[in-house]
Amino acid sequence: MTALIIDGKKIATEIREELKGEVFKLKHRGIVPGLGVILVGDDPASKSYVTAKEKACEEIGLFSDDNRLSSRTSQPELMAVIARMNRDPKINGILVQLPLPRHLSESDVLLAIDPEKDVDGFNPTNVGRMVVGEKAFLPCTPHGCIQLLLRSQVKIEGAHVVVVGRSNIVGKPLANMLMQKSPYGNATVTICHTRTPDIGSFTRQADIVIAAAGKPNTITADMIREGAVVIDVGVNRIPDPTKKAGFRLVGDVDFEAVKEKASMITPVPGGVGPMTITMLLYNTVESAKRANALV
Repeated sequence: MTALIIDGKKIATEIREELKGEVFKLKHRGIVPGLGVILVGDDPASKSYVTAKEKACEEIGLFSDDNRLSSRTSQPELMAVIARMNRDPKINGILVQLPLPRHLSESDVLLAIDPEKDVDGFNPTNVGRMVVGEKAFLPCTPHGCIQLLLRSQVKIEGAHVVVVGRSNIVGKPLANMLMQKSPYGNATVTICHTRTPDIGSFTRQADIVIAAAGKPNTITADMIREGAVVIDVGVNRIPDPTKKAGFRLVGDVDFEAVKEKASMITPVPGGVGPMTITMLLYNTVESAKRANALV
């Protein structure tokens, strides 16, 4: 068996085309969804990611308010920018690119963002709403994983899903979403992490394995049962002298070996990655609709 590749680029493109149609309809009502972006410092990876987000906004017709701040920006200065965006009716979503420089408080920043504009889904109010099953902005990477499964006709309801990773950004919210009474939930969920003895004893029982540990080769072929579905969230740089950059990107899964046992698998790059930005766009459009009482 060789696994069917779940093409994140293709699915992300399909969703963005749907969003273009939504934005077109909103513009006919005089509504232009807006995303406020804040990047503090000049971290190359963060700059590249923010640039990709801004380009994606332009592609589907969103307004983007780009704020690139010095690494010496103080906490009060950053909070003032967020406060301005909270008040601005043209801004429907606020994105503060993480991680922040060490002297800035990430928790204070996330608390400062208006929950109704928290399109990353990180504000504790939205996290709480998600946990109890109320309407909330869902975190983008977990939501992207679920959309990959749904749009690939993978049955989530009744499935045993093992999530390897317990971060606040992916592992915890994803596990919660999968167990909700909802069209994308009703799964039986097991969470494994770095302190779990013999992770393979759990993953071999799984219908769906989602790897979000942040370490190459966390999931190997002997840890997957025949026919399982594998979603690889990991993005890791490993040295590769054959590449111009001197490195290549790999996930948390031993892709070449695991694809010979799995029924479906996401590649890295080109799997979950494109979905993260796409679900950020989705949340921004949703926020604009909510702000105008259209949902």
